[in-house]
Amino acid sequence: MTLRSKNKWYLLFILTMVYTLNHVDRQVMVILSEPIKQEFGLSDTQLGLLTGIVFAAFYAVLGIPFAAWADRGNRRNIIALALTIWSGMTALSAFAGNYGQLALARMGVGIGEAGGTPPATAMIADVFPPKRRALALGIYTTGISLGILFGFILGGAIAAKYGWRMGFFVAGVPGLFLALVLLLTVSEPRRGQSEERVLDENVPSLKDTLRFFLSQRAMIGLLLGGVFVCISANAFLVGIPLYLIRVHEVPIGELGIALGLLMGGLGGIGAIGIGALCDKLSEKDLRWRPWTILLTGLIAGPFIVWFLYAPDKQTAYWVYTVPGLFGLLYASISYTAMQELVPVRMRAMASAVMLLCMTLIGIGLGPVILGMISDYYASTLGTHSIQRALTIIMIFNVLSIVFYIDSARHYRAGVARAEKSGI
Repeated sequence: MTLRSKNKWYLLFILTMVYTLNHVDRQVMVILSEPIKQEFGLSDTQLGLLTGIVFAAFYAVLGIPFAAWADRGNRRNIIALALTIWSGMTALSAFAGNYGQLALARMGVGIGEAGGTPPATAMIADVFPPKRRALALGIYTTGISLGILFGFILGGAIAAKYGWRMGFFVAGVPGLFLALVLLLTVSEPRRGQSEERVLDENVPSLKDTLRFFLSQRAMIGLLLGGVFVCISANAFLVGIPLYLIRVHEVPIGELGIALGLLMGGLGGIGAIGIGALCDKLSEKDLRWRPWTILLTGLIAGPFIVWFLYAPDKQTAYWVYTVPGLFGLLYASISYTAMQELVPVRMRAMASAVMLLCMTLIGIGLGPVILGMISDYYASTLGTHSIQRALTIIMIFNVLSIVFYIDSARHYRAGVARAEKSGI
């Protein structure tokens, strides 16, 4: 008798838990940034490097070979291996004696996490049909919100009582156990089963995938829009805790709870609820995929500005409920749209290509750009330099609008072309 389940909802649950730990291990660094800065005497630019390019370079680049392996091999086993690596390196971060050692540990986290998302999104697309795919990937991307929720709340509480090192250790250990659960209880799904396709056994090469990817006008607009939003989103993810600590003097324990609920809890509700609405609207017009990201971004913009210039922390918390609700939608819907714009056999690799661009540029550069701007204004604005830096970063949100509009114009034709490819 086997413990392995072929139930698609169980598969989605386990992959969501894996993705949750992905973001717990990633975001615990964010909530612990200020005490780490104080202990090691770092600048905001150095913090930006730790949360940005030091992690993102390995995470993004190694996603390509992991995805090539995933399009040919057993994706469940790949995810279990990746989970073991990133969880172990997170726990080891607790023993870093200086900035260089902590940077090496974060590189290890990036290496492991590179093997998580591409095979997972491909597996979900294989078991959930198009009309339920945004909902399924919305549930999956609640791993981001749950990771922020638990990473911020637990990281802040543990750091307040035991110090930042214990925060890393507690965040890393659970993943080692979940990797074993994944191996013992999850079965590898058949590729393309949700669309009942008979696939060509020849797996497209990276060159073929890139050629198809770049020939899709809707994909290019979706990618560039996502990259610009990702730069801003990750700058804000790193900058908001620093802003609340420095400008509103929020203690780290309270900070973890507040941001865990605002960015994590509300973000998960938005990803599922609005993801389901996007599925419903897309049944009538597929362009609602990029339109949804665009419209929610436009609504959130004024509230973000209000948040940055709120007179007190209570006002800031209440105002951020709107951006918090919409904050994770661009990720879930972008991955849904990307899966629909490429053939089945290209899904993991296309996911890795998108992940490469959004991670290397968005996660990699967003916190670094923020840190450099904050350091530039530090001599004149003091603790309020982070406020000015976050305001300037919003330029990237404006740039994304143009590309999401262009993606929507070509989206229906792109989906039709992918369906007719037969790959």
